Amino acid sequence: MTEEKNLGVSQKVLSPSRSTSSCSSKQGSRQDSWEIVEGLRGVMNYTQEPQKQEGYLLKKRKWPLKGWHKIERGKVHGCIDVGLSVMSVKKSTKCIDLDTEEHIYHLKAKSQEVFDEWVAKLRHHRMYRQNEISMASLLKVLKRKKEHIEGGVPEPLVPSVLSAPLRLHASNPNLSTLDFGEEKIYSNGSETTSEFSKMQEDLCHIAHKVYFTLKSAFSTISTEREKLKQMFEHDAVSSPSAQIVGLKNALSSAIAQNTDLKDRLRRIHAESMLLDSAANVKSSSDLAKENSEDENRGLVHQLSNESRLSITDSLTEFFDAQEVLLSASSSENEVSDDESYASDVSDNISEDNLSNDIESERQTLDCVPDGNVESNSKRRTCLPAPCPNTSNISLWNILRNNIGKDLSKVAMPVELNEPLNTLQRLCEELEYSELLDKAAHTPDMFERMVYVAAFAVSAYASSFYRAGSKPFNPVLGETYECIREDKGFQFFSEQVSHHPPISACHAESNNFMFWQDIRWKNKFWGKSMEIVPVGTTHVILPADHYEWNKVTSCIHNILSGQRWIEHYGEIIIKNLNDSSCHCKLTFVKTKYWNHNVHEIEGNVLDKNGKIVHRLFGKWHENIYCGTPTVANCIWRANPMPKDYEHWYGFTQFALELNELDPLVRPLLPPTDTRFRPDQRLLEEGNIEGAEIQKQRIEQLQRERRKVLEENNMEHQPRFFRKSTDDSWVSNGTYLELRKNPGFSKLDSPVLW
Repeated sequence: MTEEKNLGVSQKVLSPSRSTSSCSSKQGSRQDSWEIVEGLRGVMNYTQEPQKQEGYLLKKRKWPLKGWHKIERGKVHGCIDVGLSVMSVKKSTKCIDLDTEEHIYHLKAKSQEVFDEWVAKLRHHRMYRQNEISMASLLKVLKRKKEHIEGGVPEPLVPSVLSAPLRLHASNPNLSTLDFGEEKIYSNGSETTSEFSKMQEDLCHIAHKVYFTLKSAFSTISTEREKLKQMFEHDAVSSPSAQIVGLKNALSSAIAQNTDLKDRLRRIHAESMLLDSAANVKSSSDLAKENSEDENRGLVHQLSNESRLSITDSLTEFFDAQEVLLSASSSENEVSDDESYASDVSDNISEDNLSNDIESERQTLDCVPDGNVESNSKRRTCLPAPCPNTSNISLWNILRNNIGKDLSKVAMPVELNEPLNTLQRLCEELEYSELLDKAAHTPDMFERMVYVAAFAVSAYASSFYRAGSKPFNPVLGETYECIREDKGFQFFSEQVSHHPPISACHAESNNFMFWQDIRWKNKFWGKSMEIVPVGTTHVILPADHYEWNKVTSCIHNILSGQRWIEHYGEIIIKNLNDSSCHCKLTFVKTKYWNHNVHEIEGNVLDKNGKIVHRLFGKWHENIYCGTPTVANCIWRANPMPKDYEHWYGFTQFALELNELDPLVRPLLPPTDTRFRPDQRLLEEGNIEGAEIQKQRIEQLQRERRKVLEENNMEHQPRFFRKSTDDSWVSNGTYLELRKNPGFSKLDSPVLW
């Protein structure tokens, strides 16, 4: 059968211990659920060579041309090793899924007979291929041992045979192949069985030699270890060498220079704050404006050249780019030679990096954890405790029985969470709300669409370093608010439904109104997890009403290796007030033949479909508008905080979301996420306490739901209502009740 699918991807051999119960072991009710096809277990003796299998299957596409498609005859896209893939089947729908870590393939048979035939053949070929891989790996180890023994060289320790990497190629005639063009399967014979039998005869003799060789090597190592121990003990009591003294002096000098640099950065920041304060005073009145301008001139003259340069450079490149972004009459947008693109982009990037470095250094001079803060004071730049080590958690044992299922109903250990929940994740999409502010003040409709498109993409930037954990699931009725005077918006959200889980949010400022309701469907496919959002995002500007969808997200290497996330699909942004302009953004799916990842490309089009502006970049880094010859940066992601890998990969904005300001605390409703004990305990590093509280809170939710069902009642959200199109929108009461009479004077449900 085929062990490779035409993709030519390098894979790692799966350990048989990861194989799960056979999909054929249970029938009846289990036909409606996904079941994993068992792999090779026990003794490696599955040597019956399978017969060639060929025919047609349907393959599912997400985009473009969504749905099931019959692949064109003779068209080959590559191959993958089915023996190294996780295979799951669903008999009721005649579906076969193959997860290769890099890609997930959804296949379907047209009839039950064809389905049963393919499942049987695939099972046979998988077992044969896994047996072949195991024997080949074992032979490789035995040959290496024999060569070392005969050469008189002690062999280093060898890792487990079944975990050794194996690189497969479609041109290898000894490998069975699954053709994803015509969906053919064929297999060629192997001589590994006879060779294995021959090598097995020498195994006892080799093992005897290995034992005495390793024994001699161990004795030699022990002797050398004692010599090294005595040497270190002697050096410890002797005086330090001149080299060590020199290193200490160099270290002291470096520390002194670092301290001096920090002092200079503090001084530069303080001077820039003085300049900002003077600029704010300038706008109070006409008379005050004239006086302030004179004072500002005096202040600027007092600043050193170094300070003025630093203040100028610390202005973000984003605002510099706005002035020349899409103005057709600007001389800076005219192309004079082929070097214009390189110079424009490199200059923007270099300025951006300088300002980012200064800002990053300023933020990380002091780590300010939660507590003892005042409103509008410096926000924290780290969490009370680093994220826990989750390497000892076996995700396979948790997920093995949930192939193809929605994971929102699957209980997970609290260590796999991050100390934020879904309601706060929705607020993270406003980290770059200044893009909407700029759009609101842009007169040209096509330019406005560019900024709205950049805002839609920027919502994904914070997920780049977050593939290793998941947010807490809000309980029904849980709320969250985020009022940011520095950004000029007021945000609040509520969990409006539990089955299905739906989170709704609303934000408003002087320049825009933002709302959405989102439901996530999380599905595990054996090696990867897909996150499919259902819902629409809305933004209202003074002249426009925009709406758009979200794309699919996928976390790869769920079970082993370095996890990473990608987003793929198409976003369509429509202006409901004017159909003269719309935007198409494509999050490019990673291809096995293309190493470029995380790319986006898009176009702003007029009503006739003519391209007005082109967009390109990476969703976690930047977005440019223009062409490869000349382009301007519209948006660039903020620098990551110091030691962000210890803080769950949070951005600076995310670090602040669960911070509980003592002055804001009495103004919050008791249902606010920041009062949730399990999430707070996880943030503080108390894993055991967080798990206990998590189970208690989940049990309370089950009890409340039972009471509602017994009384034939439905939960009524407090701050959101259903609109005519079944979406959830604000009922306009949250911000009013916050002011008068205040949540402390109102009755609230007990959620924890």
